[in-house]
Amino acid sequence: PPDGALPAQVRPAVVLAFRERLRPDAAETLAYFREQGVALKVVSGDSPGTVAAAARAAGMDAASPVDARSLPEDPAALADALERHSVFGRVGPEQKEAMVRALQARGHVVAMTGDGVNDALALKTADLGIAMGTAAPATKAVARLVLLDGRFSRLPAVVAEGRRVIANIERVSRLFLTKTVYAFVLGISFGALAWAFPFLPRQLSTSDFLMLGFPASVLALLPNARRYVPGFLRRAVTAAVPSGLAMAAAILGVYAYGRWATDASQEQIEAAAFLTLTVSGLWVLVIAARPFTRWRLLLVGCMYAGTVAVLTVPLSLEYHQLADPDAQLTLAALAFAAGACVVIEAAHQVLRRRLRA
Repeated sequence: PPDGALPAQVRPAVVLAFRERLRPDAAETLAYFREQGVALKVVSGDSPGTVAAAARAAGMDAASPVDARSLPEDPAALADALERHSVFGRVGPEQKEAMVRALQARGHVVAMTGDGVNDALALKTADLGIAMGTAAPATKAVARLVLLDGRFSRLPAVVAEGRRVIANIERVSRLFLTKTVYAFVLGISFGALAWAFPFLPRQLSTSDFLMLGFPASVLALLPNARRYVPGFLRRAVTAAVPSGLAMAAAILGVYAYGRWATDASQEQIEAAAFLTLTVSGLWVLVIAARPFTRWRLLLVGCMYAGTVAVLTVPLSLEYHQLADPDAQLTLAALAFAAGACVVIEAAHQVLRRRLRA
């Protein structure tokens, strides 16, 4: 009306209620991320009230939505606002990008989903940009992950797969790096002492299969929900160096004992060294397999049983060119292996306490 007033005779005939249509899997997916300790933020160009209603319908706490037009431009102040609030409306494309940068400056790893052109800047800046299959071409072009079927519920499986791969790589890397350390030390030590190397290639192949090859292939495929923690290389090397040094010292010790304190043959000394190597090496596997499950316990048990079979089955002894060590040398080998296991376990406990601190 020209004067802004409605005619007195007007009566309400229809009430229209507009509601955002949520993805059917949104609430379940957001609940998963909350359980995993992921901080959830909703940023949208719509009205703060509209965004808050949609967030509440998805199970989020949206008691205090923020109009992004009132947010400060200073990155530190913007980061403070993002820490305090979770729902933001009237957010422009440049503001979305600024929000991502502000959270990253606080040390957060930021993932973002979106499907509009106005999300492209933020998706490109985020550590992980996720676009829907129906998103604008520009948005999909800058995203690192595109959900082709547009199903939000794919994300928990994506996270689980990433965690499994990264965590299991770290788990098995300790086995291989430990071998690198003790093999290097043994090569240098036996060369400097001009002693015959205590292992034949076929013996090392079998020990590697028992300690590394088969266990690593199994552990790498098992589920692992551990969250990624920065510092993978430092942790792996810190765990491998003391383990490898302890194993090398035990092998040198049993070899010197068999050479100087017994009348054992070279084949018997090699058998004792093989026993020391596998028993101490399998303790590295025990640590890598923790926390134990039924399948991991079965794996470790089978590798110990395989070690016993290698050293007791006549056909195996003949193939590996090993001789049954006498009781004295066997006890010495087990003692040196036990000492190495104690050192490996102590180093693991110290490392674990340091990481917790």
